[in-house]
Amino acid sequence: MIPNSNAGTSSSGTANLASRTATAEVIVVGEALVDVVASPDGTVEHPGGSPSNVAYGLGLLGIRTALLTSIGDDDRGQAIEAHLQRAGVALLPGSRTPGRTATATATLAADGSATYDFDIRWDLPQAAPASLPKVLHTGSIATFLAPGAAAVRTLLERAHRECLVTYDPNVRPALLGSQAEARTIFEELVPLTDVVKLSDEDARWLYPGRQLEDAAARILELGAGLAVVTRGSEGSLLATPELQLEVPAVRSTVADTIGAGDSYMAALIYGLLARGSDGLAPAVLETLGRTASKAAAITVGRPGANPPTVAELLADLSEDAVVLTGSAAGASVH
Repeated sequence: MIPNSNAGTSSSGTANLASRTATAEVIVVGEALVDVVASPDGTVEHPGGSPSNVAYGLGLLGIRTALLTSIGDDDRGQAIEAHLQRAGVALLPGSRTPGRTATATATLAADGSATYDFDIRWDLPQAAPASLPKVLHTGSIATFLAPGAAAVRTLLERAHRECLVTYDPNVRPALLGSQAEARTIFEELVPLTDVVKLSDEDARWLYPGRQLEDAAARILELGAGLAVVTRGSEGSLLATPELQLEVPAVRSTVADTIGAGDSYMAALIYGLLARGSDGLAPAVLETLGRTASKAAAITVGRPGANPPTVAELLADLSEDAVVLTGSAAGASVH
């Protein structure tokens, strides 16, 4: 059975957000902010932030998802909350705080790539999930920026033996200290995770001079069960302690690259929930990579962090593409 898309939220859907929090299959922990996108055509605003984008993408894929974050009580915070609700994503208690909502100003180049300037303070609310989900996802600024990063680590220490933990560092050098300090933080978190996804830019910044395959091997050496490196138009690398698999990218006409990695991550989590009891066999890895690449291709084909619905994701994929069953069994990567 394929889960229904939650592209819109009715009044009954809004009323069910509390129950979705209690029964969430995935809890995402991390920043939510507003992307202020500056281009030759003018300036527009989109809800964003890597963890928030992943949560929104999962909601559109029909996954019961909740987000633990910190947004202000201003208009931008209200816009983010409404955006998440449209995908059926619940905010965990404590995620709304007094003050202004963080922003990331993205300046687009001619090829659609983006550079960022951030106005953010990250302090995770004291509230924590009452119960652990099948998957806990975190990443990006939330895992590096004090004081909230310490609270994220504490949560991972609690969760990593109880549920599947996924992690996307989504490195933002402008907000970090030295490269050595950031790599230390990253490498201290990896043993608390099961699946690590990073871009080729992340890998080259964290491990300068190393091949991408070597960066993936280092992540596995630190204790992750699956390391994924995305390489834009060159596809992605999926590695376990037993094998490495290269999956080609899905061709797309690029509008911009905002949110592409987050769409990939959301579809990867979707696939991990869907794979049943087959673990990380080669055929499973290929299906995970192809489905996640399709999600990224759809996203880069339209402006902003605009991930696919489940119907869009599964359209035109072969019959062995990821299909989520009601049990969502097999969350362990081992």
